[in-house]
Amino acid sequence: MAAFNHFKNMYDVAMKPRLLRTLIKERVPDETHPFENPAELSTVVSMIKTHGLLSESFGESTDQKLIENWKSAVDSWFERLLLLVSNNMPDKRWAGICLLGVTCQECSSDRFLASYSLWFNRLLPYIQSPGDSQFVKVASCASVSDIFTRLGGFPNLKKDGTSHAGKLIQPVLRLLNDCSEAIWEGAVQLLITIITYFPSSIHRHYDSAEAAVASKLLSGKCGVDLLKKLADCLALLPKSRGDEDSWSLMIQKIILLLNSLLNDAFQGLEEEAKCSEVVRLLVPPGKDPPPPLGGQILSGEASDSSTRRSERSLMSSVSTQTTLMLCCCTMLTSSYPVQVNVPVRSLLVLVERVLKVDGSLPHALLPFMTSMQQELICSELPVLHSYSLELLIAIIKGTRSQLLPYTASIVRLITAYFKRCALPELRIKVYSITRILLISMGVGMAVCLAQEVVNNAFVDLNVIGNESVGTSANANLKASSEALLQSNHRKRRHGTSTGYLEEQVDQGGLQVKAPKNNSISPISVRIAALEALEALLTVGGALRSESWRSNVDHLLITTAANSLKGGSSSEEKNIFQPNEPTAAWVDFQLTALRALLASLLSSVHVRPPYLAQGLELFRKGKQETGSKLAEFCAHALLALEVLIHPRALPLFSPASCNSFEGVNPKFSESIYSGGLKHGGPFTSGIQGIRGNIPDLDHDDLGDEMGQDPVAANVNVRMGGNEDEIMVETDQFHESIAQIQEPGSSRGATDPESIDVSLGTQISSGIVSGSGASDHAGNVFASGQDVLVAKGDEFATTGINTSDTTSISEKITGDALELDGDYPFPEIFDVDPDSEDE
Repeated sequence: MAAFNHFKNMYDVAMKPRLLRTLIKERVPDETHPFENPAELSTVVSMIKTHGLLSESFGESTDQKLIENWKSAVDSWFERLLLLVSNNMPDKRWAGICLLGVTCQECSSDRFLASYSLWFNRLLPYIQSPGDSQFVKVASCASVSDIFTRLGGFPNLKKDGTSHAGKLIQPVLRLLNDCSEAIWEGAVQLLITIITYFPSSIHRHYDSAEAAVASKLLSGKCGVDLLKKLADCLALLPKSRGDEDSWSLMIQKIILLLNSLLNDAFQGLEEEAKCSEVVRLLVPPGKDPPPPLGGQILSGEASDSSTRRSERSLMSSVSTQTTLMLCCCTMLTSSYPVQVNVPVRSLLVLVERVLKVDGSLPHALLPFMTSMQQELICSELPVLHSYSLELLIAIIKGTRSQLLPYTASIVRLITAYFKRCALPELRIKVYSITRILLISMGVGMAVCLAQEVVNNAFVDLNVIGNESVGTSANANLKASSEALLQSNHRKRRHGTSTGYLEEQVDQGGLQVKAPKNNSISPISVRIAALEALEALLTVGGALRSESWRSNVDHLLITTAANSLKGGSSSEEKNIFQPNEPTAAWVDFQLTALRALLASLLSSVHVRPPYLAQGLELFRKGKQETGSKLAEFCAHALLALEVLIHPRALPLFSPASCNSFEGVNPKFSESIYSGGLKHGGPFTSGIQGIRGNIPDLDHDDLGDEMGQDPVAANVNVRMGGNEDEIMVETDQFHESIAQIQEPGSSRGATDPESIDVSLGTQISSGIVSGSGASDHAGNVFASGQDVLVAKGDEFATTGINTSDTTSISEKITGDALELDGDYPFPEIFDVDPDSEDE
């Protein structure tokens, strides 16, 4: 029975045709039944996309009967849609057109190639005819746009697609003269799709398309979303011609029109010389200016609108200016078929002109502007500044190497604007610009912007401005230091690190003038400031920047500690800014920890002063299981592993040794030998490198990480040009065992004669190479220190010379043979404090 004809599961091909027929029968309208619930279309679309009901994709082993059944169901779907598209009822026609657009996206390639021409011809009359309802026209534009988007994915159909698109240009441009903004938006979106996939189809209609789009943009009757689409359409229009002249002419027209609108908006707020500077750059003396945007018809309209100074006209003018800036941004950041020359100087002058206007009136111009006019322009200046900064970002991203001659001008502009900028949204954009400049320009830009970024970051992070926050931060650092020290199992011979850490906290006070008010910057601004500091440390952290580096390190560890002080990232409120949403506070925690990680990793000249506290914070964040904070903290601990356990690794793994023929399963002398001479750098003591290592006695990381010292006799082996240290306990005992064997070539030896206790005398490493050696070819470094590696230099500590000589005489070359197939011994970390035990 059909009622019990079950399928396997939800992935079974047999389910798809049955579900599609159910949708056709129960949820898709037909000619006889009224269309009562339009909301059901969303359910139909969701079912089609989720289960792929129109894909007709199946495996090779699928039963042919199931394949035919699915194809039959899809045929029924197409027939129902064509009946709805041709229906006389506007609501059913609208439903069929909407579902046809979804079908274009979801059907198989074979179905689409066989049917797209029929679908296009069915929808074209609804765009051409002026008598249809508005929502039918909007749905038709959207579905035709879906057809061209899918058709653009078939390169062999470019000619056919261009032919179909050419039939739509004039009807779409006529839709821009309609009275409905919804129709305007649908028409502009369709025009953008045509220019993107079939640009040559609009080549013959270029001037009329520019005039229609520019007229609508300057009309002042469009909403924000429509203005953005008009800006995108105008920016993409030169692609239809694909040459450099069209692109350059378009951006010149936009810049000149924007400069003209600014002349009216800034009248009485700036010097008159600024009005003509852009024109002089774009139009040299003796050269004719380009025609106005949209043709000669729009020049009178724009000039008439610029003479009115009412509130409505000013707001309309500002929206037009911001749209033109957005259009320039799109032109600078979008791809173009050929390389073009960007008028960088003119764009920078335009940006600088806007950013210099803050609403203040020159004393000489006070009689020429009323307070109402000043109020109007000041109310719109933040919007103009925001879009001007967006334009500056687009200039930096789009011009790349062409920006190099103008970097000094940009640095001066950013530095001057940072001092005046006070609004949070604008400060975020300025921080974003500095971050992009630092990453793209490198260390040279870091030298120029470092002090400005640091000064403003201190003001926005505002540790001093809130006394309680600063006090708690220092208290946290000292408490963390004491807790770490109490967890140690041993005291160091040269004193503890408590004084060192407290000294860092005391001396790390922020030497920046605190703001007069005690307000805390919004968390979005603080995130932007931390991101800028992270970029600065990433690019210029290796510089010897004693003037600001210590303060920045202290600021970052304090900020990170405060961000985690409120408890877990999942708590609804934090103790510093209770009104901020939880998601924003989690972003702030992540940004603070990222900046802290950059601070720890970029300290190359000295050991990071707050490494221990940073590790404690990352361990605390790692406990937030399943959160982004825990993921990043785990990554940070992995990145800091090289600072916790520094070591020189072999040039290649033991496994790779076995893969080469003829490789002796011992230490290769060509890699691990040579360079050790008696009286050379290995016997010079630790003083040769002590000047480059900052106070190694204050290293409490070994105890903090819970590492126990190697309480055993060790043999420190060194060798190779890259100077590796390998602490071998087992092989040393094996060597002693070989000495003690009765059949040894050296005979039995009393173990008491070999005093290699780690607390008293340490045997020197045995290496192959030149230098002082015994008759067995073993090289020994005599001295008073333990062997330490740093680059190509070594120092030795705690070696008894007489015992070393005695040992070297008793150990033969046979004792150095490595047993087994694994030639490389394990590496153990030796705690430097073990010498005190």
